Amino acid sequence: MSIVTSQQTSRYYADYSAIEVTFTREVLKAIKLVGKQVFLKCLGYQWPCIIYSSSMVSAKIIVNVKSPILEVTRKANNMVSLRFGFQADKNETTAFYVSAKISSSAPYGADNPDLNLLTLTFTQRPPDDLINALGELLDANVNSKKRRDERIILTQDVMRKMGLKAKETTLLVQGVPRKGIVRDLCFSGAKVIIMGVAKFIVDKEVTMHLELEDNPEGLVIEGKVLRSDPVEGRKDISAFAIEFKESAVPISFKLMLNDYLRQTPKRKDSSPALAPRPAPPVQAAPPAGGREAPVHAEQAPAAGEAPPAP
Repeated sequence: MSIVTSQQTSRYYADYSAIEVTFTREVLKAIKLVGKQVFLKCLGYQWPCIIYSSSMVSAKIIVNVKSPILEVTRKANNMVSLRFGFQADKNETTAFYVSAKISSSAPYGADNPDLNLLTLTFTQRPPDDLINALGELLDANVNSKKRRDERIILTQDVMRKMGLKAKETTLLVQGVPRKGIVRDLCFSGAKVIIMGVAKFIVDKEVTMHLELEDNPEGLVIEGKVLRSDPVEGRKDISAFAIEFKESAVPISFKLMLNDYLRQTPKRKDSSPALAPRPAPPVQAAPPAGGREAPVHAEQAPAAGEAPPAP
Protein backbone atom coordinates (compact mmCIF):
# COMPACT_ATOMS: atom_id res chain seq x y z
CA MET A 1 0.00 0.00 0.00
CA SER A 2 1.23 3.49 -0.80
CA ILE A 3 2.01 6.18 1.76
CA VAL A 4 -1.13 8.06 2.79
CA THR A 5 -1.32 11.20 4.92
CA SER A 6 -3.48 11.44 8.04
CA GLN A 7 -5.68 13.98 6.24
CA GLN A 8 -6.22 11.51 3.41
CA THR A 9 -7.09 8.76 5.89
CA SER A 10 -9.65 11.04 7.56
CA ARG A 11 -11.19 11.84 4.17
CA TYR A 12 -11.42 8.15 3.29
CA TYR A 13 -13.25 7.47 6.55
CA ALA A 14 -15.60 10.44 6.13
CA ASP A 15 -16.43 9.66 2.50
CA TYR A 16 -16.44 5.87 2.35
CA SER A 17 -16.84 4.41 5.85
CA ALA A 18 -20.25 2.83 5.24
CA ILE A 19 -19.55 1.44 1.74
CA GLU A 20 -19.16 -2.33 1.73
CA VAL A 21 -16.47 -4.00 -0.37
CA THR A 22 -17.01 -7.61 -1.45
CA PHE A 23 -13.73 -9.50 -1.18
CA THR A 24 -13.31 -11.22 -4.52
CA ARG A 25 -10.02 -12.90 -5.40
CA GLU A 26 -9.00 -9.83 -7.43
CA VAL A 27 -9.77 -7.48 -4.51
CA LEU A 28 -7.77 -9.63 -2.09
CA LYS A 29 -4.79 -9.56 -4.44
CA ALA A 30 -5.07 -5.81 -5.09
CA ILE A 31 -5.16 -4.78 -1.42
CA LYS A 32 -2.70 -7.56 -0.44
CA LEU A 33 -4.92 -9.13 2.21
CA VAL A 34 -3.55 -12.53 3.27
CA GLY A 35 -6.51 -14.86 3.67
CA LYS A 36 -4.60 -17.34 5.85
CA GLN A 37 -3.87 -14.55 8.33
CA VAL A 38 -7.55 -13.77 9.03
CA PHE A 39 -8.99 -15.08 12.33
CA LEU A 40 -11.92 -14.51 14.66
CA LYS A 41 -10.84 -14.27 18.30
CA CYS A 42 -12.94 -14.55 21.46
CA LEU A 43 -12.11 -15.36 25.12
CA GLY A 44 -8.61 -16.54 24.23
CA TYR A 45 -9.80 -18.80 21.40
CA GLN A 46 -9.35 -18.07 17.73
CA TRP A 47 -10.78 -19.64 14.61
CA PRO A 48 -9.81 -19.24 10.94
CA CYS A 49 -12.49 -17.53 8.87
CA ILE A 50 -13.13 -16.11 5.42
CA ILE A 51 -13.93 -12.44 5.00
CA TYR A 52 -16.91 -12.20 2.66
CA SER A 53 -17.07 -8.39 2.69
CA SER A 54 -16.10 -5.41 4.81
CA SER A 55 -16.60 -1.70 5.21
CA MET A 56 -14.88 0.58 7.73
CA VAL A 57 -17.72 0.03 10.23
CA SER A 58 -18.68 -3.63 9.76
CA ALA A 59 -17.73 -6.93 8.17
CA LYS A 60 -19.27 -10.22 7.10
CA ILE A 61 -17.31 -13.42 7.67
CA ILE A 62 -17.84 -17.10 6.96
CA VAL A 63 -17.01 -19.50 9.82
CA ASN A 64 -17.30 -23.21 10.55
CA VAL A 65 -19.92 -23.65 13.30
CA LYS A 66 -18.95 -27.28 13.99
CA SER A 67 -16.35 -25.77 16.30
CA PRO A 68 -17.53 -24.36 19.68
CA ILE A 69 -17.44 -20.87 18.25
CA LEU A 70 -21.14 -20.04 18.79
CA GLU A 71 -21.08 -21.30 22.38
CA VAL A 72 -17.95 -19.32 23.21
CA THR A 73 -19.19 -16.09 21.59
CA ARG A 74 -22.51 -16.32 23.49
CA LYS A 75 -20.57 -16.49 26.75
CA ALA A 76 -18.74 -13.31 25.70
CA ASN A 77 -22.03 -11.55 24.91
CA ASN A 78 -21.07 -11.74 21.22
CA MET A 79 -18.03 -9.46 21.73
CA VAL A 80 -15.18 -10.60 19.45
CA SER A 81 -12.07 -9.39 17.64
CA LEU A 82 -11.40 -9.81 13.93
CA ARG A 83 -7.77 -10.21 12.87
CA PHE A 84 -6.60 -8.79 9.53
CA GLY A 85 -3.24 -9.56 7.94
CA PHE A 86 -1.80 -7.56 5.02
CA GLN A 87 1.34 -8.37 3.04
CA ALA A 88 3.80 -5.56 3.81
CA ASP A 89 6.61 -6.95 1.65
CA LYS A 90 7.81 -10.36 0.50
CA ASN A 91 8.67 -11.57 4.00
CA GLU A 92 6.57 -9.46 6.39
CA THR A 93 2.89 -9.23 7.25
CA THR A 94 1.18 -6.30 8.97
CA ALA A 95 -1.50 -7.65 11.32
CA PHE A 96 -4.02 -6.00 13.64
CA TYR A 97 -7.30 -6.71 15.45
CA VAL A 98 -10.60 -4.87 15.11
CA SER A 99 -13.00 -5.02 18.08
CA ALA A 100 -16.52 -5.94 17.04
CA LYS A 101 -19.84 -7.41 18.12
CA ILE A 102 -21.71 -10.18 16.32
CA SER A 103 -24.96 -8.52 15.25
CA SER A 104 -26.43 -11.41 13.26
CA SER A 105 -25.80 -15.00 12.22
CA ALA A 106 -27.31 -17.03 9.39
CA PRO A 107 -26.56 -20.27 7.52
CA TYR A 108 -24.23 -19.60 4.60
CA GLY A 109 -26.17 -21.91 2.29
CA ALA A 110 -28.17 -25.11 2.16
CA ASP A 111 -25.23 -26.90 0.57
CA ASN A 112 -22.93 -25.90 3.45
CA PRO A 113 -24.77 -26.65 6.73
CA ASP A 114 -21.54 -26.37 8.77
CA LEU A 115 -20.89 -22.79 7.64
CA ASN A 116 -22.47 -19.62 8.99
CA LEU A 117 -22.34 -16.04 7.74
CA LEU A 118 -21.69 -13.74 10.69
CA THR A 119 -22.25 -9.99 10.51
CA LEU A 120 -19.85 -8.06 12.74
CA THR A 121 -20.37 -4.44 13.75
CA PHE A 122 -17.14 -2.70 14.72
CA THR A 123 -17.29 -1.16 18.18
CA GLN A 124 -14.65 1.46 17.41
CA ARG A 125 -12.94 3.07 14.45
CA PRO A 126 -10.62 0.46 12.87
CA PRO A 127 -6.86 0.96 12.47
CA ASP A 128 -5.67 3.27 9.71
CA ASP A 129 -4.27 0.30 7.75
CA LEU A 130 -7.78 -1.01 7.10
CA ILE A 131 -9.19 2.45 6.36
CA ASN A 132 -6.42 3.13 3.85
CA ALA A 133 -6.71 -0.27 2.14
CA LEU A 134 -10.47 0.07 1.60
CA GLY A 135 -10.30 3.84 1.06
CA GLU A 136 -7.72 3.63 -1.74
CA LEU A 137 -9.77 0.94 -3.46
CA LEU A 138 -13.03 2.89 -3.27
CA ASP A 139 -11.33 6.17 -4.21
CA ALA A 140 -9.80 4.52 -7.29
CA ASN A 141 -13.23 3.27 -8.38
CA VAL A 142 -14.72 6.74 -8.01
CA ASN A 143 -11.90 8.48 -9.89
CA SER A 144 -11.87 5.85 -12.63
CA LYS A 145 -15.23 7.37 -13.63
CA LYS A 146 -14.71 10.99 -12.58
CA ARG A 147 -11.28 11.30 -14.22
CA ARG A 148 -11.61 8.47 -16.75
CA ASP A 149 -10.17 10.39 -19.72
CA GLU A 150 -7.42 12.36 -17.96
CA ARG A 151 -4.20 11.57 -19.81
CA ILE A 152 -0.93 10.70 -18.09
CA ILE A 153 2.02 11.24 -20.43
CA LEU A 154 4.67 8.59 -19.73
CA THR A 155 8.01 10.21 -18.97
CA GLN A 156 10.78 8.44 -17.08
CA ASP A 157 9.82 10.27 -13.88
CA VAL A 158 6.15 9.37 -14.27
CA MET A 159 7.00 5.73 -14.92
CA ARG A 160 9.18 5.62 -11.81
CA LYS A 161 6.38 7.02 -9.64
CA MET A 162 3.83 4.63 -11.13
CA GLY A 163 6.08 1.58 -10.92
CA LEU A 164 6.07 0.90 -14.66
CA LYS A 165 9.13 -0.97 -15.87
CA ALA A 166 9.13 0.17 -19.50
CA LYS A 167 7.18 2.00 -22.18
CA GLU A 168 7.57 -0.97 -24.46
CA THR A 169 4.54 -3.23 -24.53
CA THR A 170 3.35 -6.38 -26.23
CA LEU A 171 -0.09 -6.27 -27.80
CA LEU A 172 -2.27 -8.99 -29.27
CA VAL A 173 -4.29 -7.47 -32.12
CA GLN A 174 -6.93 -10.01 -33.16
CA GLY A 175 -4.57 -12.62 -31.72
CA VAL A 176 -1.56 -11.39 -33.71
CA PRO A 177 1.36 -10.24 -31.46
CA ARG A 178 2.74 -6.76 -32.11
CA LYS A 179 5.33 -4.62 -30.34
CA GLY A 180 4.46 -1.09 -29.30
CA ILE A 181 5.48 1.94 -27.25
CA VAL A 182 2.97 3.41 -24.79
CA ARG A 183 2.78 7.20 -25.06
CA ASP A 184 0.08 7.89 -22.46
CA LEU A 185 -2.40 6.15 -20.19
CA CYS A 186 -5.74 6.98 -18.63
CA PHE A 187 -8.40 4.98 -16.78
CA SER A 188 -10.33 4.43 -20.01
CA GLY A 189 -7.54 3.73 -22.48
CA ALA A 190 -4.09 4.40 -23.90
CA LYS A 191 -2.24 5.80 -26.89
CA VAL A 192 0.32 3.40 -28.31
CA ILE A 193 2.83 3.70 -31.16
CA ILE A 194 2.55 0.53 -33.27
CA MET A 195 4.26 -0.53 -36.47
CA GLY A 196 1.80 -1.62 -39.11
CA VAL A 197 -0.81 -0.55 -41.61
CA ALA A 198 -3.60 1.36 -39.85
CA LYS A 199 -6.48 -0.29 -41.71
CA PHE A 200 -5.41 -3.69 -40.38
CA ILE A 201 -5.35 -2.47 -36.76
CA VAL A 202 -8.16 0.10 -36.32
CA ASP A 203 -11.50 -1.32 -35.03
CA LYS A 204 -9.78 -4.53 -33.93
CA GLU A 205 -9.89 -6.17 -30.51
CA VAL A 206 -6.62 -5.79 -28.63
CA THR A 207 -4.97 -7.09 -25.47
CA MET A 208 -2.20 -4.95 -23.96
CA HIS A 209 0.45 -6.09 -21.48
CA LEU A 210 2.23 -3.64 -19.15
CA GLU A 211 5.40 -4.58 -17.27
CA LEU A 212 5.63 -3.55 -13.60
CA GLU A 213 8.68 -3.15 -11.36
CA ASP A 214 7.27 -5.09 -8.40
CA ASN A 215 5.03 -7.59 -10.16
CA PRO A 216 6.53 -10.10 -12.63
CA GLU A 217 3.04 -10.93 -13.91
CA GLY A 218 2.44 -7.35 -15.01
CA LEU A 219 -0.97 -6.09 -16.07
CA VAL A 220 -3.13 -7.37 -18.92
CA ILE A 221 -5.94 -5.14 -20.22
CA GLU A 222 -8.41 -5.87 -23.01
CA GLY A 223 -9.76 -3.19 -25.30
CA LYS A 224 -10.44 -2.02 -28.84
CA VAL A 225 -8.45 0.17 -31.23
CA LEU A 226 -10.57 3.25 -31.96
CA ARG A 227 -8.48 5.22 -34.43
CA SER A 228 -5.00 6.01 -35.69
CA ASP A 229 -3.08 9.29 -35.93
CA PRO A 230 -0.09 9.80 -38.26
CA VAL A 231 3.41 10.15 -36.88
CA GLU A 232 5.32 12.92 -38.64
CA GLY A 233 8.10 11.68 -40.84
CA ARG A 234 7.15 8.00 -40.47
CA LYS A 235 4.88 6.00 -42.77
CA ASP A 236 5.57 2.62 -41.17
CA ILE A 237 4.16 3.47 -37.73
CA SER A 238 1.10 5.27 -36.34
CA ALA A 239 -0.25 6.37 -32.96
CA PHE A 240 -3.28 4.26 -32.08
CA ALA A 241 -5.93 5.20 -29.51
CA ILE A 242 -7.06 2.16 -27.53
CA GLU A 243 -10.25 2.14 -25.47
CA PHE A 244 -10.28 -0.37 -22.62
CA LYS A 245 -13.24 -2.61 -21.89
CA GLU A 246 -14.54 -1.18 -18.63
CA SER A 247 -15.24 -4.62 -17.17
CA ALA A 248 -11.72 -5.79 -18.10
CA VAL A 249 -9.72 -3.02 -16.37
CA PRO A 250 -7.85 -4.61 -13.41
CA ILE A 251 -8.34 -3.09 -9.96
CA SER A 252 -4.55 -2.90 -9.57
CA PHE A 253 -4.38 -0.70 -12.71
CA LYS A 254 -6.98 1.68 -11.24
CA LEU A 255 -5.03 1.80 -7.98
CA MET A 256 -1.77 2.53 -9.82
CA LEU A 257 -3.23 5.45 -11.80
CA ASN A 258 -5.20 6.83 -8.86
CA ASP A 259 -2.16 6.79 -6.59
CA TYR A 260 -0.20 8.80 -9.16
CA LEU A 261 -3.03 11.28 -9.78
CA ARG A 262 -3.55 11.72 -6.04
CA GLN A 263 0.02 12.98 -5.72
CA THR A 264 -0.07 15.10 -8.88
CA PRO A 265 -1.98 18.38 -9.33
CA LYS A 266 -4.61 18.18 -12.05
CA ARG A 267 -3.35 19.70 -15.28
CA LYS A 268 -5.46 22.39 -16.89
CA ASP A 269 -4.68 20.97 -20.34
CA SER A 270 -5.62 17.38 -19.55
CA SER A 271 -7.50 16.72 -22.77
CA PRO A 272 -9.28 13.37 -23.05
CA ALA A 273 -7.11 10.72 -24.67
CA LEU A 274 -10.00 9.05 -26.48
CA ALA A 275 -12.07 12.07 -27.45
CA PRO A 276 -12.94 12.23 -31.16
CA ARG A 277 -10.82 14.63 -33.18
CA PRO A 278 -12.63 17.89 -33.90
CA ALA A 279 -13.24 18.89 -37.50
CA PRO A 280 -10.48 21.18 -38.84
CA PRO A 281 -11.41 24.87 -38.76
CA VAL A 282 -12.10 26.69 -42.00
CA GLN A 283 -9.05 28.83 -42.74
CA ALA A 284 -8.99 32.06 -44.66
CA ALA A 285 -6.96 32.13 -47.83
CA PRO A 286 -3.33 33.11 -47.22
CA PRO A 287 -2.19 36.53 -48.33
CA ALA A 288 -0.80 36.84 -51.83
CA GLY A 289 2.67 35.42 -52.04
CA GLY A 290 2.39 34.04 -48.49
CA ARG A 291 2.39 30.46 -47.24
CA GLU A 292 0.12 28.69 -44.77
CA ALA A 293 1.69 27.62 -41.52
CA PRO A 294 2.45 23.88 -41.55
CA VAL A 295 0.22 21.57 -39.50
CA HIS A 296 2.45 19.35 -37.37
CA ALA A 297 1.37 15.83 -36.53
CA GLU A 298 2.56 14.05 -33.39
CA GLN A 299 6.34 13.99 -33.21
CA ALA A 300 8.04 10.77 -34.22
CA PRO A 301 9.68 8.62 -31.54
CA ALA A 302 13.27 9.42 -30.71
CA ALA A 303 16.04 7.44 -32.33
CA GLY A 304 16.01 3.87 -31.12
CA GLU A 305 12.47 4.21 -29.68
CA ALA A 306 10.52 2.93 -32.68
CA PRO A 307 9.08 -0.52 -32.05
CA PRO A 308 10.58 -3.48 -33.84
CA ALA A 309 8.75 -5.06 -36.70
CA PRO A 310 5.94 -7.42 -35.64
